[in-house]
Amino acid sequence: MTLFVVIAAVMVAAALAWVLVPLLRRAAPIGIAGEASNVALLRDQLAELDADLANGTLHREQFEQARRELEQRVLEESRVVSVGALAAPPAAAAWTAAILAGGIPIAALLLYVVLGNHEAFAPAAARVAKGGAEHDITPEQVDRMAESLAAKLAQNPDNVEGWVMLARTYYSRNRHAEAAKAFARAVELVPGNADLLADYADALGATQGGLAGKPEQLIQQALAADPTQWKALALAGTLAFDRKEYAKAVAHWEQLKATVPPGAPIAQSIDSSIAEARQLGGLAPGATPPPVALAPPPSTAVAKAPAATPSAASGAGAPPGAGVAGMVKLEPALAASASPTDTVYIFARPAQGSKMPLAILKRQVKDLPASFTLDDSMAMSPNAALSNFSEVVVGARVSRSGNAMPQSGDLEGLSPPVKIGATGLTVVIDRTLP
Repeated sequence: MTLFVVIAAVMVAAALAWVLVPLLRRAAPIGIAGEASNVALLRDQLAELDADLANGTLHREQFEQARRELEQRVLEESRVVSVGALAAPPAAAAWTAAILAGGIPIAALLLYVVLGNHEAFAPAAARVAKGGAEHDITPEQVDRMAESLAAKLAQNPDNVEGWVMLARTYYSRNRHAEAAKAFARAVELVPGNADLLADYADALGATQGGLAGKPEQLIQQALAADPTQWKALALAGTLAFDRKEYAKAVAHWEQLKATVPPGAPIAQSIDSSIAEARQLGGLAPGATPPPVALAPPPSTAVAKAPAATPSAASGAGAPPGAGVAGMVKLEPALAASASPTDTVYIFARPAQGSKMPLAILKRQVKDLPASFTLDDSMAMSPNAALSNFSEVVVGARVSRSGNAMPQSGDLEGLSPPVKIGATGLTVVIDRTLP
């Protein structure tokens, strides 16, 4: 900050010098040129007197008198102006210089106050004290960003990318009703987009506590637009499972598995769901029912999907497996420093550059050791998705206050940089923040 102030002061001083020096510079020497001209004229007159004397037109007495007068005038002319004398600047220029000398620094300060980034040069510790932790973002900050984006979209309601970003931000904050409204607007602007239809169905289903009715219609539309849309297949399988239509559930989830890269963490969840559906439906292992279309929605409501079904919380457009997965553990020596109900934040951030989390999960100490999967569905914006980075650092922090900002006394552990798509990671919470 001190360096910034010094640089700013030097720049203001340079600006003042550029403007004031010409105004305050004294005028060029006056009288010198006039004096030289007068002396030359007097010398010419003396020469004329000499000529008149020689021609006899002047008497000696007249000549001597005239010459003494000319010599006296020459002496007087040479004393009129000193060679170094300069004219003082005009009063108007002095007043202008005074006004500019006070006005330029004030104007520069006002411009910085209005347009400048006041915290750009603040020490990191000061920013953390204000709630701007360098490697975290608070839920309140996310909400403020969402409201700011919503206000901008009110002025520009045809911004598709803005609506999608707003919807996914709302979803990440569990504001499902608002997310559904934002996805609905995005679908209006881009009808027939399978990804947006699946996201809309997911958010609406979370809002009403089930996939019957409008969510099911959206799932059908998504699969009609793209039969391989992975979230729509997951939701369709969940819907069939809840209706005890296990053959249909297996068919949808087998189609979903075909879109998943081999070894991806979600593949294990899909296999588990398929095995459960086969067992409950009495289906022979390995017998794959043919793909089926969704039946018209019945009049009765359906229950929430069981925990074993593939997660419907992932963001559309993010391929399954485009993330990192593993296990978080608490160092036994630190177990006594944490309460079972303390909040645990599991996050991934870029290995280089910004410390802002790209994805984050929330657990409790009593859940540890806990498995995790962080992927693009948890991105705050499309530009901050995990798949946009080649390497990330995965961390876990126990927050006694429940605040996402790191605080003294919190427990934390970080992984070394890992490639996107890495699985089987182990993050050990093994140190106390000072």
